[in-house]
Amino acid sequence: MIILGIGGILSEAAAAVLKDGMLAGAAEQRKLVRRLRPGELPEEAIACCLSMAGVGPNEVDCVAVARPLAIGPEASMHLQLRARFPGSRIVVVDHHTAHAASAYFASPFEEAVVLTLDATGDYRCGARWIAADNSLTLDKELYYPDSLGDLYARVTALLGFEAHADEHKVQWLSAQGDDRFEPLFTEILGMGDGDWPRLDRSYFDSERLGRGGFSARFYRRLGLADGAPIPESLRAAVAGGLQRAIERAVLCMAGSGRNLCLAGGLAHNALLVAALEQSGRWENVFVQPAAGNAGTALGAAFWAWHNVYGERQRAGIGNLCLGPEYDAEQIKQVLENCKLRFRYLLTTEELIETAVRELGDNKIIAWMHGRMEFGPRALGNRSILASPLDPYSTENLNIYIKHREPFRKFAASVPAELAGEYFQVGPNARFLATVGRVRPAHRKTFASALLDEDRIRVHTVSEQDNPLYWRLLHAAGKVTGLPVLYNTSFNLFGDPLVCTPRDAVRSFYSSGIDSMFVGQFWLQK
Repeated sequence: MIILGIGGILSEAAAAVLKDGMLAGAAEQRKLVRRLRPGELPEEAIACCLSMAGVGPNEVDCVAVARPLAIGPEASMHLQLRARFPGSRIVVVDHHTAHAASAYFASPFEEAVVLTLDATGDYRCGARWIAADNSLTLDKELYYPDSLGDLYARVTALLGFEAHADEHKVQWLSAQGDDRFEPLFTEILGMGDGDWPRLDRSYFDSERLGRGGFSARFYRRLGLADGAPIPESLRAAVAGGLQRAIERAVLCMAGSGRNLCLAGGLAHNALLVAALEQSGRWENVFVQPAAGNAGTALGAAFWAWHNVYGERQRAGIGNLCLGPEYDAEQIKQVLENCKLRFRYLLTTEELIETAVRELGDNKIIAWMHGRMEFGPRALGNRSILASPLDPYSTENLNIYIKHREPFRKFAASVPAELAGEYFQVGPNARFLATVGRVRPAHRKTFASALLDEDRIRVHTVSEQDNPLYWRLLHAAGKVTGLPVLYNTSFNLFGDPLVCTPRDAVRSFYSSGIDSMFVGQFWLQK
């Protein structure tokens, strides 16, 4: 049984393949082709996933596609799919149903409440589902314009960032802000009369196209002249007020119970996930780590497996490293074609020892091994790493390599079995989908990575999920006494995560990274 899932066609196109109920591969189109082509089938992602599954188009039994499909009529795309996969059944899955399926069927729960939240998808921008066994029953839904995601996008533009792209910047900026504007955003959300939002449109001006389209009333509440730029002294406070109001709204929308699953673009907000984990309203919280539109490719495939074919066995998402990988000959060919000097490390022990030595010399390294991660976060296969013991590591990462704002902090990767010694963190740290707190004895060590007084991004690494990266962390701990490394995604200047060895070479030589390990190959500058 081969099921091809396709999702995110209008913004984050991706594909995934289930082979006999097991997730054989998943990849985003932009990581493969390094550009966006909204509204088109993700041909390269489809081909990549079929190759990882070892099947051809004629062997596909079902193509499950998550809406929305195209800007214009859907008929032409349906015809494309019929021609490309002549022996397959075509299944079209509602956008939020695909979000919900991507979370619930990837979770360890047999029953749960599922909350899906995004800016908009087929007019719907939120939904709550009651899930049990193979069924997802819609309980309540939210329609545009009463959209939490849209409000977040508006504030993103208001603060000078790019809406629908830079919301993560507002999230991290919010950690440095106070709550003086939380009542304002709570009022805008209209949470006073019920547990679901109804946005107060008097705070928006439909005639204004820039800076989020906020009205004169909004600026008066900020204490600013109508349309004035947000001064530097208020930026963090505006972000903080929005974040806290959103967290309270989502807590109300979710309610309380035993198991909660999250998906949709808003579920990428790690501070929101942490608030739900720590609220005490739910015993267990699971967020689908590729929660945005790309993740609907997973959801569409899961939906078809469980609801079209009635199968009960869960596919799961494994370690989320579901993309392509490259063998030594492929890597060597790229390095030789680029006429680069390199050293081949004969054993895994030599690889790890060399990397630990480089980190101990306060060098920043690129680390590319195994299959590429699916979703927005690097989990140790396409990562840039630095030692927390280097007092300048975060400054160098931000200024000379990533070229980004200082309030955007880096994650601390730690072996899962040792995490409790250094951090208090929830289970979603496995996929870098939440934030934790540094234990008091270690706050000085991780001071440069703190979001505020004690919160930090944490990535817990198990031997089962990533044995090589886990060994590297333990080896670093054996030498330095600290089995923790700072981890950020191996990409530059807004590019997607590197995929191929050629992508890695291009990013390495365009950055201030000191050395790079690609498979068993070691390159230095």
